[in-house]
Amino acid sequence: MTAQQFVHRHLGLQPDDLEQVLPVLGVETVDELIDEAVPDRILERRPLDLPAALGEEEVLAVLRGHAGRNRRHKSLIGMGYYGTVTPPVILRNVIENPAWYTAYTPYQAEISQGRLEVLLNFQTMVADLTGLEIANSSLLDEGTAAAEAMAMAPRITRREGRFLIDRDCHPQTVAVLETRAEGMGIPVEVVDVAEHLDEMEGVVGVLVQYPGSSGLLGDLANIAEAVHAAGGIVVAATDLLASVLLEPVGALGADIAVGSTQRFGVPMAFGGPHAGFIAVREGHVRALPGRLVGVARDPAGRTGYRLSLQTREQHIRRERATSNVCTAQVLLAVVAALYAQWHGPEGLAGIAHRVNELTGRLAAGLEMIEGVEVENETFFDTLTVRCSADTVIAAARERGINLRRVDDSRVGISIDETSSPTVVSGVLAAFGGGENDERAADGIPSDRRRTTPFLEHPMFHRFQTEHEMLRYLRRMADRDLALDRSMIPLGSCTMKLNATTEMIPMTWPEFTELHPFVPLDQAEGYLAMITELEEYLAELTGYDAITLQPNAGSQGELTGLLAIRAYHRSRGDDQRVVCLIPQSAHGTNAASATMAGMAVVVVATDDHGNVDLVDLEAKADAHSKRLAAAMITYPSTHGVFEPGIVKLCEIIHARGGQVYVDGANLNALVGLARPGDFGADIGHLNLHKTFTIPHGGGGPGVGPVGAMSHLAPFLPNHPLAPEAGPETGIGPISAAPWGSPGILPIPWVYIRLMGAEGLKAATEGAIVAANYVAARLDPHFPVLYTGPGGRVAHECILDLRAITHRTGVTAEDVAKRLADYGFHAPTVAFPVAGTLMVEPTESESLYELDRFCRAMIAIKGEIDRIEAGEWPRDDNPLHNAPHPAADLIGEWDRPYPARLAAYPLEELEQDKYWPPIGRLDAAGGDRNLVCTCPPMDEYM
Repeated sequence: MTAQQFVHRHLGLQPDDLEQVLPVLGVETVDELIDEAVPDRILERRPLDLPAALGEEEVLAVLRGHAGRNRRHKSLIGMGYYGTVTPPVILRNVIENPAWYTAYTPYQAEISQGRLEVLLNFQTMVADLTGLEIANSSLLDEGTAAAEAMAMAPRITRREGRFLIDRDCHPQTVAVLETRAEGMGIPVEVVDVAEHLDEMEGVVGVLVQYPGSSGLLGDLANIAEAVHAAGGIVVAATDLLASVLLEPVGALGADIAVGSTQRFGVPMAFGGPHAGFIAVREGHVRALPGRLVGVARDPAGRTGYRLSLQTREQHIRRERATSNVCTAQVLLAVVAALYAQWHGPEGLAGIAHRVNELTGRLAAGLEMIEGVEVENETFFDTLTVRCSADTVIAAARERGINLRRVDDSRVGISIDETSSPTVVSGVLAAFGGGENDERAADGIPSDRRRTTPFLEHPMFHRFQTEHEMLRYLRRMADRDLALDRSMIPLGSCTMKLNATTEMIPMTWPEFTELHPFVPLDQAEGYLAMITELEEYLAELTGYDAITLQPNAGSQGELTGLLAIRAYHRSRGDDQRVVCLIPQSAHGTNAASATMAGMAVVVVATDDHGNVDLVDLEAKADAHSKRLAAAMITYPSTHGVFEPGIVKLCEIIHARGGQVYVDGANLNALVGLARPGDFGADIGHLNLHKTFTIPHGGGGPGVGPVGAMSHLAPFLPNHPLAPEAGPETGIGPISAAPWGSPGILPIPWVYIRLMGAEGLKAATEGAIVAANYVAARLDPHFPVLYTGPGGRVAHECILDLRAITHRTGVTAEDVAKRLADYGFHAPTVAFPVAGTLMVEPTESESLYELDRFCRAMIAIKGEIDRIEAGEWPRDDNPLHNAPHPAADLIGEWDRPYPARLAAYPLEELEQDKYWPPIGRLDAAGGDRNLVCTCPPMDEYM
């Protein structure tokens, strides 16, 4: 296959299609449309300097060469990352299945029931194993989960004070907390908490690792008693596999538990992506960040699942928000939950016992070696051993084993699910010892052993045979509407083709089996690919430097703003803390600015949806001495290329501020314009949008940050990998040095397949498709904003407010009715209440674009019948949507035909997606939070 053929496969609109599309737009060529849509002042005229496009087999061959440079040693480094076995039934039918990996965040609950059920299982699993009442549906990683818990401490205690971090926490977690605490103004101290229990006055909280990073099982109950007596809270970073055998941290007094579910079937992948977790006592649920799946009912009384407290905190509170978490790690949380369902409590106990027994055998063998001392008498899977560290590590490496270097005289060893007696023998040999097949030390004291049951729900007992699991996965996937079934026209989210070729390297063991802290000579292939990807992204954006460490767009925002603040401080401008943010911005922008220690000043938008430059300049003048930055989304959140973007940058720069460009809409820029050229100083880009990493049902994502040369010294670094960032950097923003490297092959392959011309063609295709949809639907649902040429960028906002006023039909009603037509809804009520935002992307064919337009026009016809009085406002196909099959059985007493409810277009009779449930009661779901699996009689 030639390179040109892949571009042809990626682009939905083919040359013959353009002959039909362009006349609808009133232009003769694509170039003519681009000239009308994109301001001439920012258009890129020179060719991009990228490698020539390759065919699919050629690209995979090149990447195979990179992968082959990675060396697959057995890593016993631990620190929260462990070898694990992904059950093949989950590998093939979830990780490699587009029904799971192409889904969007489940904001439309009725068409997301499959993954919501599994996420509820995830929450149940975490709550059971930690011994706390409520868990959310995942966070980004262990380090950032701990940082979120730290941010909760002042809110829960309702006072300010010190936050203590125990020395035996994983070092990367400590570093992430220190980075985040600085922006939030929380004083942190790293101490041996057990030795400071009589010094807890003024402490709002402590973070303790249990088991410790050293392997020690500390006295968590005693620590909790002292902290609680002083009015603080206890955060325990814990290990779920250890929690199978150990008394859970909730029972020992922890108020919040955090950690990673990586060792539940999710490969290490050089650091990610992995699903972090957080669990809390019930009284703290309102302070819980992220997503929470709960139980609600539809009009027929059927139980269903939805995101409780669904409206995102940062969109409610904006500059007063305490977390900028937008989505999470849904795909990885699904894998972890299914791993627990596959093994069940007995299977997990078997794995945990085997890990602990092998660790005990290793401990006993080490104690027999002269000059070697095992420091921790208690342990689950990790030992800290006093020895000549460099000598032992070198000897182990010769045997293909990586150990952790704690310092000159100590090493750490962590046994995992993939360890064997042969591995234990190899470690003992590296210490100069012999076999130990008989003695096994007992590292878990009797008073620390778990006595409480866990995972008792039938969901964790039914699926231990492959037939049952296979069929369960199929049932769950069939309840969802993902990109493998139909177009997902979500504005601002760029749900485009995730090509199979791009996904193939995701499961190559050369990429999946590397620990994030291996010696870098074992990761040469990863580093080569990362360097190349950084160079490609720098060329595409015009920035001088790129960091790939942020593992979500929200984390990219925080990274860029912390870099800006550090830059000002390096110049003695500590007072520069004001961040100007347009009224129309993503809510995460304001939340991220707050978390970076900035003061948000909101800038108005004009009647055309653009940033009001008069208001911007006035506020820049009013705060000129304190101005740190302006944070702009370009093209705008309103879906237009604002003509004043260059002037905006000039206004900010003239007053000493920096310009942050949110790259959520980069799919309208690649190959046409570069933020670094038109005035941006820094900004993030979403690899899970523009660069084809799938959304995974709400994660994983990657939010790299690009910076101009003067801000590059302040990008993130990492204490455990100096090569990951500049020495003068702000510290780590995520737990792993390069964030989520396991999914970086996807954008690397995409860029190499498309080449410069292909990427430009993709951007042009996205703009053509959006303008085509806008032109076809504007007579029915007016397009709210357009640019000076009457064009939109890559998305358009359909205004339903007048329709709602006349008929009572809301944007939400249209969204729910689209499910009956087999479509996921556009973005509802953002950025303007009462509207729908549509982004078709370049990947959708003319057939699919027309199918969507037919559905929307048919829905408008239904609205017209409501307006004409044919159907009551409170009993019509939109008000009652969606219509599950069960509603059509038996007596039908609605004023419209059942056939219209089920088959509103004739074509649906041949291929129908059936929503599994009716419209869920959102308010009732929020009032009645049920965050663990409901009893089985609910399923009857």
